[in-house]
Amino acid sequence: MSDMLFKNLAAAPGDPILSISEAFRADTRAEKVNLSVGVYLDESGKTPILDVVKDAKFALAQSSIPHSYTAIRGLEGYRAAVQKMVFGADSEVVLSGRAATVQTPGGTGALKVGMDFMHYVMGVEAGATSVPTWGNHNALLQLANLKELHYPYYDAANHCVDFDAMMTGLKALPAKTLVVLHSCCHNPTGYDLNEAQWREVLQLCQTNGLIPFLDMAYQGFGKGLEEDAFAIRLFAESGMSFMVATSYSKSFNLYSERIGALTVVTQNAIEAQNVLTQLEGVIRCNYSTPPAFGGRIVEYVLSDPERYARWEVELTGMRTRIQRMRHALADEMARVGAKRDFAFVTHQAGMFSFTGLSPEQIDRLAKEYAIYAVRNGRFCICGLNDSNVKYVAQSVAAVL
Repeated sequence: MSDMLFKNLAAAPGDPILSISEAFRADTRAEKVNLSVGVYLDESGKTPILDVVKDAKFALAQSSIPHSYTAIRGLEGYRAAVQKMVFGADSEVVLSGRAATVQTPGGTGALKVGMDFMHYVMGVEAGATSVPTWGNHNALLQLANLKELHYPYYDAANHCVDFDAMMTGLKALPAKTLVVLHSCCHNPTGYDLNEAQWREVLQLCQTNGLIPFLDMAYQGFGKGLEEDAFAIRLFAESGMSFMVATSYSKSFNLYSERIGALTVVTQNAIEAQNVLTQLEGVIRCNYSTPPAFGGRIVEYVLSDPERYARWEVELTGMRTRIQRMRHALADEMARVGAKRDFAFVTHQAGMFSFTGLSPEQIDRLAKEYAIYAVRNGRFCICGLNDSNVKYVAQSVAAVL
């Protein structure tokens, strides 16, 4: 019997984004461009190590901290620094102690722990994501045994958020549905809600008994650290209970260190402590304790005002480069006389642009021009630079 155990097991399909990168690496054409993976790249096409991160790594090496287990909930200093950055140092949520924060392996780990907690501990039965959303959101819902629901979000014809349809979709969700919301830099569309729209979403969540789960993987890549935290702080000020997943892979270029956090905002400090113990139970069954190195780097930077300021300057530089490449792509598309106006890419925020290209057009870009992107038409703008943006624009124009 044991010899038959895996006989009928089919191979799982490859990750739709990572498999594109494999094809890109195998391509021998000199002009190839990778616009698929959501990783920040500088003008030379490399993921840079921030200067303030270099200093942190040196300081940690000099300190010779033993490689002992961290606490299940993670590094205390890191968790405190995350709360202050996300909610603001003077936030009532922070000062009252009614937020429970745990360190996680990246933003994905935060989403996984949060969804497991909501289903297996709190008894939540369903979760809803935007259409479209980051593909892993739906996979995580399924793995947590949450019924997968959806709400409209993107207006492809007008290149914007279809807010009326979004609100209609949210109103149709059953009470106690876990609603995943992109707090800034929506992935994959790049289109965010404005402040007035966020207030309407908040009121609807309160009125209809929905459970908000705000995902903020790109704080600082939209308008700035403070501005990008608007939605989370709005929900915090409302007094309702909700969850937040945050990641520092992008903002610190610490992709391989898997450093994130889950925060559950409750009604008071007693609830927060109870939630924290339950989160520890979920974590213990997932990965036991989080890795320390990335957390120590982030803590080193965020806990010191001078280092924090230096990091913010470097983060601003990354955001500015992305914005500049958005304008460069739009300008080049106009210069080559493309059949479509690409000015809409300058109105999107964050690392991604939903271009509106069809799967067939994306396939042609790869086959004929060695330009690789996700088949839903999403470009990672970070893959553009002064050396390739003209070639990309000419190639895109050719497949329209």
